[in-house]
Amino acid sequence: MSETLDALVLRLVIERGAGKTICPTEAAKASGVAPEEAMWGARIKAVRAVAVSLAKRGEVSIYRKGKPVDPEGFKGVYRIGLPPEGPAD
Repeated sequence: MSETLDALVLRLVIERGAGKTICPTEAAKASGVAPEEAMWGARIKAVRAVAVSLAKRGEVSIYRKGKPVDPEGFKGVYRIGLPPEGPAD
């Protein structure tokens, strides 16, 4: 499979559905040759960069403690999901 990391993250988020999120480690593990591949930890930074890029384009949102955050200013543990529905405040 020649799916790009961008496409993989977006696909996983869409499959999870509205109102739900994925953990970045899910994408890192899914991007390897085999899910149990030990090197998934090396791909975490790439997943974060992809999540930020997708969030800037409005294709996904980055969540902390269940709330969307600024893709350029968040720290710590985060999850990736579809953007919230409705008008942004």
